[in-house]
Amino acid sequence: MIEKNFIFNLNTKDTGASGSVTWQSPSNIALIKYWGKTDPQIPKNVSISFTLSNCNTQTTVKYRPKSSISEDFDFKIFFDQKENQSFRRKIEQFFERVVPYIPFIRNYEFEIHTGNSFPHSSGIASSASGMSALALCLMSIQKSMDPHLSEIDFNQKASFLARLGSGSAARSIEGPLVVWGQHHSIFKSSNLYGTKYSGEIHDVFTSFQDTILLVDKGEKKVSSTLGHKLMLGHPFAESRFEQAKDNMNRLIAILKNGELDSFIDIIEREALSLHAMMMTSDPYFILMKPNTLEIINRIWNFRELSGCHICFTLDAGANVHVLYPDKDKKAVRDFIDKELVQFCQNGQFIHDNVGNGAKLL
Repeated sequence: MIEKNFIFNLNTKDTGASGSVTWQSPSNIALIKYWGKTDPQIPKNVSISFTLSNCNTQTTVKYRPKSSISEDFDFKIFFDQKENQSFRRKIEQFFERVVPYIPFIRNYEFEIHTGNSFPHSSGIASSASGMSALALCLMSIQKSMDPHLSEIDFNQKASFLARLGSGSAARSIEGPLVVWGQHHSIFKSSNLYGTKYSGEIHDVFTSFQDTILLVDKGEKKVSSTLGHKLMLGHPFAESRFEQAKDNMNRLIAILKNGELDSFIDIIEREALSLHAMMMTSDPYFILMKPNTLEIINRIWNFRELSGCHICFTLDAGANVHVLYPDKDKKAVRDFIDKELVQFCQNGQFIHDNVGNGAKLL
């Protein structure tokens, strides 16, 4: 599949209808991390993520034909029922990137209503769930004009469009495991969109749990966009990209055999490697907080004493995703309540689990 195949031809299409569409799209947590990309949103290494279930964005797009023809994008954006101008530039940039593939967006006025089931800027990849939900709404408008569009092509293009808004959004369309980036051992993997993992998945991974500990709910000091750019010319970049590929090779076998000790080793190594890239970039920066490190050390200690298959991963922020199999849920959640909640901002955390992707509402 190449990019020109995603262009929607308007020549014989009717764009005169008004309507409304709502999608709920989940966030995801990367197991193999991508850090570093080229334009337009092409990853420097393969990544794979668990699709989450409870952490999601619900977006409604109301649309109607413009009263007069113009090249400008015509939209209003509402976040949590209030008009929000701070998101405007990001949506404009997204529309600029996707208009070659869905040119009908120039013909409509849009009213976008969106909200998250989790705190914004809490390190739960709100851009992933938000941009994927918006992309899915736009694809539903395309499908209203092209009803013969297959579900496979719909999801593929939704992921393609979502990627142009936020790279990780490419992995939020389906579940439970989604790959983004080309890898020689993963069938139909692509740099242009995420694909549902095609390999064999052991049952233990289909019900995995993720408790997100909200260590710091503030805006990050360094954005992910800037962090990705700092990988250009990074002294360890090529080694990091090779490491991610090797870890993906190892993970393929683990996802099949369910060997949790090896799974833990890869997942924690990936999280720490991601933050090592931040700490050795130019300029260097640290997104972890003291409480992040305290939580990690307590997880290691609890794992050794209890024998539970608990581990951590991190996105580009201070908050900790505590991953564990369903069989250990009671023991791990008791441990979280007794020892880890005290290190969360205002005692806040979110219990989540592996999910199956976005839903049309």
